[in-house]
Amino acid sequence: MNTGRTLERERPRLTGQAAVLLVVLMVLGLLALVPARQVLEARGRVAELELEASRIERQNAALHAEIVALDDPLELERLARACLGMVRPGEIALVVPGGPPDERC
Repeated sequence: MNTGRTLERERPRLTGQAAVLLVVLMVLGLLALVPARQVLEARGRVAELELEASRIERQNAALHAEIVALDDPLELERLARACLGMVRPGEIALVVPGGPPDERC
């Protein structure tokens, strides 16, 4: 039977404990942002360092190959002739002005 009264539902009220809990959760959330930002920055820095390390490793491999090549007497003679203009006794050095320079000097 309807008596003409409508039942009002009680609205959930924010109690003191719930308010304190909400504030604590918000503060914890804000405090978590700083370490999260630092982690993301560190990941970016790690990626940069990995790229630099791979570049240095490639450069190191090229330098190692150059060291191995310098152990060859023919390569040393080629460099002495091309870069320093050295000739064997009895040979005549011919210098062409404006000639293309050797790129490996």
